[in-house]
Amino acid sequence: MEIYRQDFSFLDKSDGSPVTKADLASSRIIEKYLSPLGIPITGEESDKAPFEIRQSWIQSWCIDPLDGTKEFIKRNDEFAVNIALINNKQAIFGLIASPVKEEILIGGKDIGVFVFQFKDFEHYSNWQRLGIPQQINKPLVMACSRSHHSGPVLQIINSLKAKGHELDYIKKGSALKFFDLASGRADIYPRFAPTMEWDIAAGQAILEALGGEVVHAETGEPLTYNKANLVNPYFVARTQALLAY
Repeated sequence: MEIYRQDFSFLDKSDGSPVTKADLASSRIIEKYLSPLGIPITGEESDKAPFEIRQSWIQSWCIDPLDGTKEFIKRNDEFAVNIALINNKQAIFGLIASPVKEEILIGGKDIGVFVFQFKDFEHYSNWQRLGIPQQINKPLVMACSRSHHSGPVLQIINSLKAKGHELDYIKKGSALKFFDLASGRADIYPRFAPTMEWDIAAGQAILEALGGEVVHAETGEPLTYNKANLVNPYFVARTQALLAY
């Protein structure tokens, strides 16, 4: 946030995506605190170990030190920090932080899901435990990317409308969309544009802990992590309420 409030520049990486000094500073800080735990790290701004080494990892951290760099550059406040713990290719723990709102969403199947303010990080009694959303929204609410759009989403929209659903939309950058899914403010988030493992792993761990799912758009299988190719397939995220409907 110190960098966000100042004038800053950015560079384009080899893949065409932007990077700022905030991405790099955040990466250094997170790795400083995670490295002593002895669990290897795969991060957007870190040197990636070759798959020949990674394939032997049982556990690893998957981090995005600044998710939504394009939104950061636009100064629209819609960026996040993502930290996920991967165990045997499954995301089992996730943390998504909103630096602007000073809010953290955290959880996994073994611990439940909580949301709290930065100031309450060590005051657990102030953490709000989130329950499984029991009802879908009417109209149904679809979370959409602020910066990425694609044609196949229209097919899902038409399919939902054919089932009698009216739709409303939440357009938001980065993994902040998982705040809306976890709280039940949104019901579905389809993504038919490229994402990387560190963009989604934390959100999947949190949503699955609430009975929801993040699945491959074609096979219906849950997304997996620490793959040879760190690019995610196209996916659809749904809340438990929508699955049960």
